[in-house]
Amino acid sequence: MTILGSIRKAAQVSLYSNKAVANAVLARSLATDAGDLKNILAKKVVEHQKRVKEFRSVYGSKAIGEVTVDQVYGGMRGIKALVTETSHLDPEDGIFFRGHSIPQCRERLPKAPGGAEPLPEGLFYLLLTGEFPTQDQVKAISKCWAEHADLPPHVVSMINNFPSHLHPMSQFSAAIVACNTESLFAKAYADGKPKATYWEYAYEDSMRLISKLPTIAAMIYRNLYRDGSSIGERLCTNHTQFPLNNASPFFRRKVGSLLGNRSMLLPYFASSFPRVD
Repeated sequence: MTILGSIRKAAQVSLYSNKAVANAVLARSLATDAGDLKNILAKKVVEHQKRVKEFRSVYGSKAIGEVTVDQVYGGMRGIKALVTETSHLDPEDGIFFRGHSIPQCRERLPKAPGGAEPLPEGLFYLLLTGEFPTQDQVKAISKCWAEHADLPPHVVSMINNFPSHLHPMSQFSAAIVACNTESLFAKAYADGKPKATYWEYAYEDSMRLISKLPTIAAMIYRNLYRDGSSIGERLCTNHTQFPLNNASPFFRRKVGSLLGNRSMLLPYFASSFPRVD
């Protein structure tokens, strides 16, 4: 499903009375602090940086393959060009998230009260840490996302002033880019913060931007398809979990290597998916 399709479906689902969805939304607003994800990542980042440094010192000059002319003309298909650890797409067995299949994730990830499917916060935690979260750790992420869901006033004004014939994906991308005014990474980079601390600001930007996506999507849907009338909250997930043979993480890694902040990066994801009117 395209991002546009996800936006429409998420907004449409929110129109109906669904106890499981309502419970999930309520849980986000009432969640208590637990399982400090940033502190957990701080330890893992140091350990991972050490492993990568040691690995590169031993194998840094080793060739990992050859590139043919057909591969270059074929859009880099089959070329080993970047490292990914969050997921793997097997042609026979499907996609694995941190080494776990979709059925395994559905079984082990926390669910909302009364719900049958895993919460997006749980998958987000798994992708970042490689570990399955507890219910409290999922609630902590829910609380953080709920606290940062509001949009800056200038973004609200911009969305409300888009012409009705402007494609929803163009509106979505523009609104995300406009959130760059709130980027902690951009400020840290301008202030000359140590490069070793960049991940902290990137993490904060990512958490805050993800929290704003449902609000942006809901406003666009409301303006285009409901004449500005209110609709409920419903989470819209993005495609950052896919492996590197998917376009969105390819852009993520390329732009990330240029030290681009996340509000400028996410529109690359949106532009990598076909538009469906």
